[in-house]
Amino acid sequence: MTQAINRYKADLRELDFVLFEQFRVQELFGRKPYGDLDIETAREMLKSTYEFAKTVLGPLNPVGDRVGCHLENGRVVTPPGFKEAWTQLHELGIKLLGVPAEWGGLDAPQSMVVGTEELLSGANTAFNMYPGLAFGAAELIAMCGTEAQKKRYLDKIFHGHWGGTMCLTESQAGSDVGMVASKATRNADGSFAISGTKIYISSGDQDFTENVVHLVLARIEGAPPGTKGLSLFIVPRVRVGEDGALGEDNDVQVASLEHKMGIKGSSTCVLSFGENGHCHGELVGGIENLGMPQMFKMMNGARIGVGLQGVALASTAYLNALEYAKDRKQGASITRWKDPTAPRASILEHADVRRMLLEMKAKVEGARALLVKLAQHDDWAKVLHGVDEEKAAYHHGQVELLTPLVKAYSSDQAFRVCELAIQTYGGAGYTADYPVEQYCRDSKIFSIYEGTNHIQAMDLVGRKLGQNGGQHTQQLQQDIMEFVAANSAHPTLGTSVKILGEALEAMGGTVMRLLGWFQGGQIQMVPLVANRFLEMMSEVVVAWLLLDAARLADEKLAGVAEGHPDRAFYEGKRHAAVFFARNVLPGAIHKATILSDADDSALEISDAAFASV
Repeated sequence: MTQAINRYKADLRELDFVLFEQFRVQELFGRKPYGDLDIETAREMLKSTYEFAKTVLGPLNPVGDRVGCHLENGRVVTPPGFKEAWTQLHELGIKLLGVPAEWGGLDAPQSMVVGTEELLSGANTAFNMYPGLAFGAAELIAMCGTEAQKKRYLDKIFHGHWGGTMCLTESQAGSDVGMVASKATRNADGSFAISGTKIYISSGDQDFTENVVHLVLARIEGAPPGTKGLSLFIVPRVRVGEDGALGEDNDVQVASLEHKMGIKGSSTCVLSFGENGHCHGELVGGIENLGMPQMFKMMNGARIGVGLQGVALASTAYLNALEYAKDRKQGASITRWKDPTAPRASILEHADVRRMLLEMKAKVEGARALLVKLAQHDDWAKVLHGVDEEKAAYHHGQVELLTPLVKAYSSDQAFRVCELAIQTYGGAGYTADYPVEQYCRDSKIFSIYEGTNHIQAMDLVGRKLGQNGGQHTQQLQQDIMEFVAANSAHPTLGTSVKILGEALEAMGGTVMRLLGWFQGGQIQMVPLVANRFLEMMSEVVVAWLLLDAARLADEKLAGVAEGHPDRAFYEGKRHAAVFFARNVLPGAIHKATILSDADDSALEISDAAFASV
């Protein structure tokens, strides 16, 4: 049986670097709409969040995995300790960091919030989904709700008194949201009678709060077919009066819980609405047929959140594998492999283990930089709105373009990093004695939910590359091109920067090839290669951000004394960037060659030729 001890690890020096040295998040502090944080307070918040993550959430992670959730009398019972952790989380005010001041928050920029959220999610992904979904629901109501709806729901959700969910998926629809069959019928009092069943609802119920506020996609009777006829409704588990007081049960039933590969401490529910004809909902913002545009405000945030989950789990998997590699003694050094009397070496001395660890380090740090880069663009778009609309539009365009990369690349790499971590441990990593097997199982869902990674790839190639006449893509290419021009002669990074330039050129050529397929009647090729292109583009952007970090670290090294811990830290930045550029980035160039071949074997094979069964 798994022992309930903390296995969670984070590197606060790395977080400090990416937030305050590379991306200089502190330059946003005090600029409207953000609050007047200072860098020392921000650092203290990271430290205190990490302490909570280690002492409370980390020990509960294997408990949640082992015990899971279950139903009693139609309600979800969460694993032991989860309810108390929820209370502590909100008493500490950690989740109020990015909440607007009008609702009792600190108004921190998103690029600061992702730091604390990584710590919470990495320590216990399943637990952190409960407040994550609740806050997503509250943020949607804040953006799209009426003033009365904001007053009724936001304070209760933001301060942890009520939970929240998003309810899209139905068994017959899956990712084809336009096939949603849930119905909304007008009531005489202006509310709507809601009926239907939703599946895979994360945090669909729990035993922490007195109410759960569901955001439900449904079709009002007589509305157009497809996604254009969908509306979004606020459907609390317990009805809420105009004064905010709780009333009667609202006919929302937990029909069952899903039995899952991972994140077992998170309740993934099948929810039935209006089974007895008494489920009431209110139209978000009072506007019909805007369900999809409204829901996408929450969905885009959730997709970035999934990328964050990927970074968080990959990071702790890597750091656990690194600790194990330092401690585990096995085999002699390769320099004395024929000497039977040679002392056993730590496996960190073995070349292949070092290769795996450096690959994990580079991918984790690159994905984290990608996440913070996106968050920073979002922050500056808000700061510059109404001040410099041209620059604000540039930043907003980069958020649009990078969102599918953050969601898909980070989630794919999380699973691969966790797999490499298991490999580093060897057979021990496959057992529950160590945390990496749980990390691997927990991380697999990331590439599937909030829109599968193929949906992200199609969003990228079908919508985002061509947005605003392709300007967002051109601006990203220009940013990277300027970096390449400025650093190709760098004394230690120049060769790697030149590889980045070659990969950028290959990516640009592939963008034109995709455009040619769209315009030339070969559109069937696009979904066949979309995932490969997304990975290629992600590798180019990640390489750029890693090399930028290495360039900065190289500058900082000049002022660091021999023996100071920062020397090794900054040197690690250079090695991670060079490894990625020389070992991963050439794969992006090769992907461009594969795409240019336009192989359509997967389209040409007949259904019967797959297998004779």
